[in-house]
Amino acid sequence: MTNAATSASRSRITAIGTYVPERKLTNDDLAKMVDTSDEWIVPRTGIRERRISEDEEYTSHLCIKAVQNLLDRYNTTVGDVDLLLVCTSTPDFTFPGTACLVQAHFGITQTTSMDLSAACAGFVYGLHLADGMVSSGLHRKVLIIGAETLSKITDYTDRTTCILFGDGAGAVLVERDDSAAQQPSFLAYTGGTDGSGGVHLYKTFTASSLNGIRLHDSEKLVQNGREVYKFAVQTVPKGVAELTEMAGIEASDVDWFIPHSANLRIIESVCEKTGIPLERTLHTIERYGNTSAATIPLALDQGIREGRIKEGDTVLLFGFGSGFVYGGLLLNWRTLA
Repeated sequence: MTNAATSASRSRITAIGTYVPERKLTNDDLAKMVDTSDEWIVPRTGIRERRISEDEEYTSHLCIKAVQNLLDRYNTTVGDVDLLLVCTSTPDFTFPGTACLVQAHFGITQTTSMDLSAACAGFVYGLHLADGMVSSGLHRKVLIIGAETLSKITDYTDRTTCILFGDGAGAVLVERDDSAAQQPSFLAYTGGTDGSGGVHLYKTFTASSLNGIRLHDSEKLVQNGREVYKFAVQTVPKGVAELTEMAGIEASDVDWFIPHSANLRIIESVCEKTGIPLERTLHTIERYGNTSAATIPLALDQGIREGRIKEGDTVLLFGFGSGFVYGGLLLNWRTLA
């Protein structure tokens, strides 16, 4: 476990953009593919539909469209980005990295580019790294993208997993802000890993066993939903308590809670355990399903577009997923550029 009060932070989020594919896959559509129904899916997950990429539409394409959305909405540029992070579990290629494809598209001439693999915690990990890099003075402008095309690794004959996953992308800029010395935007971070849980959520590549346990040799995602649920409802409330304690606040002081949108039942359980009302929780589970590293930026952008997240709000982000890994970040929200 790593905990950090980020009083030395000198950065803030200055712009955001998102994108989801146009094609919708509803619960009724899935009922034509596997033995399921809207009446079975909604009570168990809260999901009604998800977005699915086209056959020749890959993670890099979603990243590019999310960044373009950011550029269309804000008076900024990515030409001077000096660190580019793509947080994804579904890269276009093993190599080159998806971040390199984004760099090439936008013609960013002088940037360090890399992919970050931390599953559904990826976007929070990316923000934490960006804050550290910018606050230390090593970089001044970081582009972080959380993006997935999970539909390409979903087994649509397995009704326990195919109902959950969708595709999407979200991008933010994190930039140097010296005024943060008096009023930091990044307040606290917590994160950790339990690698013994890797057998419960994985996609095989070259290895066929993990921690001495033989894996299903499949090109598709494999998940033990019961174990993922158990990990989330035990880990996230503890992490929320750690963050609020570090920041010297109570859970009731959190204006907006944005957990990873894995399953509405998980979110409801976490809210009950933390005391954060569901009404102050932002998620995209109903319309987009589980988009892994994209769920948090999609929900964050939804809160901004709807005018719910305002200047000075305390915003708590929390991601968790395969590894098992988790990461939580507490922000003092500042108006975007």
